[in-house]
Order: sequence, then C-alpha cells, then structure tokens
Amino acid sequence: MVVTTVSASCKRKDMIREAKRKRVADGIRSGEIKTGKGLNQESSLLRSGDTRWGSHHATIISVLKLFPEVVDVLCYVKEEGDSIQQRSSAKGILSYFKKLEFIFYALLMEEILGLTNSLSKHLQKKNQDLLEASSLINGTKQALNDLRQNGFEDLLKKVTSFCETNHIEVLDMMGSYGNPRKRRNVVTNRHHFEIEIFNTVLDMQIQELGNRFNEVSTTLVGNMSGLNPCNGFSKFDISTIVAFSEMYPVDFTMNERACILGELKVFYYSVKEDERFAKLDGMGHLARLMVETGKDLSFPLFYRILKLALVLPVSTATVERCFSKMKLIKTNLRNRMGDEYLNNAMVCAVERETFDEVTNEDVMERFKNMKDRRGEF
Repeated sequence: MVVTTVSASCKRKDMIREAKRKRVADGIRSGEIKTGKGLNQESSLLRSGDTRWGSHHATIISVLKLFPEVVDVLCYVKEEGDSIQQRSSAKGILSYFKKLEFIFYALLMEEILGLTNSLSKHLQKKNQDLLEASSLINGTKQALNDLRQNGFEDLLKKVTSFCETNHIEVLDMMGSYGNPRKRRNVVTNRHHFEIEIFNTVLDMQIQELGNRFNEVSTTLVGNMSGLNPCNGFSKFDISTIVAFSEMYPVDFTMNERACILGELKVFYYSVKEDERFAKLDGMGHLARLMVETGKDLSFPLFYRILKLALVLPVSTATVERCFSKMKLIKTNLRNRMGDEYLNNAMVCAVERETFDEVTNEDVMERFKNMKDRRGEF
C-alpha cells in the first residue's frame, strides 16, 4: 500500500529522487556521507510480489533507506492528493509511519528476512545440493534462536537510533504501553515490544521452520545426499547411505541389512576407477547407467537404496516460477486455464532452456507436416 501510494505517478517518483539527491548532497557537504565508486547510487521503492519470495526483503530495505523521502511524498499526497480517498490514505499511512512501533516492526522483519534470505534463494534453485540445503536449514534455525535469545537489545538500539535520526518520538521502555485506563492489565512498553511482538514473531518463524523442515526430514535429506555420484563419487559417503537405509526398515530383511555395508564398499571401489561412471550428473544418471552395465544385478541392495532415494519427492520453487510466467502470459486473450493454447504457451515460457534448442526450421517443418497446404513455406 505504501509503494502504491508513493509511486502512483511519475511526479511522485521524481520527488523521491530529487529529495534523495538533496539529502545525499547535504550529507556529503557536512561529511556525514562518504563518496566513492558505487556509493550513493540512485534508488527507488521496490514493489513486493506474492510470487517472488525475496521481494518483501528488498521492499523493506528500500522503504527504510528512503524513509525521509517517503515521508515527504506522503505529506504532499496528504495535502495535494487528487481525491479524498488518496488524501485520507496518505494521512493514515503517515500517522503510522511516524510511530516507533512501525519502525520496530520494519527493522525486526528486515532482520528476520535477512537471516532467511540465503535459505530462500537456495530453495529456488532448480538443481539443489540437498546436503547444503539441510545445512542451511539448521543454520537458519540456530540464527533465529540466537536472535530471539540475544537480539532484542541490539534491535532496540537500532530502532532508537533510526527514530532519533528521523525525528520520531522515542518511548520510555519502562512507561505504560497505550492508555492505562483502557487496558485491564497494564504492561510496560518494554514488555509489549519484547514479549508481545519480538518473541511472538520469532516464535512463529521458528515454529513454521520446524513444521516445514522437521528433524526427521532434514536427517533424511542429509543421509540421502551421501548417494551423490558427481565429481567421481567425491561426496559418496557409505556411513550416511547405511543410515539412510535404516530409515526404511520394511524394505530390507535382517540378512540384507547385514550385507549392505560390504556391498557398498565393493560397489564404491568397483566404480571409482571405471571411466563409464566418471562423469555422472546425479542419482538418476547413476541408476540408468547401472541398468545399462548390469550393475543393478550385481549390487541389488545398493540399487534398491538408490530407487528409494529417487522416488522421494523433493520439491523446488518451480511453482513460483510458473506463477511468475503466468502473470505475463495470462491476458484477456488467454484467460482460461483450460485453454490448450494457454497451456502450450506456459510450457514454452517455463521450460525456456529446453526450447532454446528448438530452431525455427524445426517448428516450420512440424507445422508443414501437420496437413497438406497449397502454399510453400
């Protein structure tokens, strides 16, 4: 809503750029802002999108970075807006912007999204390193827990400094929060910001991460990564593969379990020096090559473990990319999900890497062979 109000016209965008230019020039003259290559570049408010995970982090950073300019534009819209709705909307946003509570929320979310940003980017990759993903999940959980235990004082200092810089009233943390007459149980400002906001928001984040990536699933992914045959089986780990097989007790008998370790060792040494297995690009490639060379019959237990890993569903952010493409493709001319033309257009847009290899001549030849035509291509 803030970005929509402030960036609704080119005039307002120009006002932000001009105000930022003046602030930087004044800061350089006073010595508060340093100059150098790549510093003090022109910036603008970034709009967040529901289909792009990292966009909210970038939006919060841009709003905080351009906070004085955003306030100036909101003041302008409040007085000179084209309609009553615009003026009242700007007035409401401006009123909340000038409260310490908004700054606290904004800086807290900037901190949280900054900690989860690396994990978010990694989960959007098509070719995921499962071991690295598991490591990032555990690291993110620990970082969020550390922030909850030890981060409030540092965050409060950042909030206080930001408020003083931008002439926002700083509250006494030991004072009563809100109107004591309207609250049955009077609490201090510190209790409100630390317990009711800081701890609550972080508990929700930590709990959600725990629900999405519980200990069993991260252990499973970590053990499965030992099957990685890339770079000459450099990440091939027999102990984690054995641990992975133990997570499927119904698929192996007691006698088979006793033979797994020995079979894995023999398999590793038999393929390590085999040139046919030197340039594998994943577990799927390894499974196909084992069938082609007959090693699926020589090492049936390992091949069964490999099949269990391959049928384990590992989701990526492909859905997010599909929705991003759909926003570009779905127009008034293509407005039904069931339309065959829309489906075909989506496939071409999403699987661009595959269609880059299709030449115009191939398309024309296929079109030509669909039926007899009078004209020649």
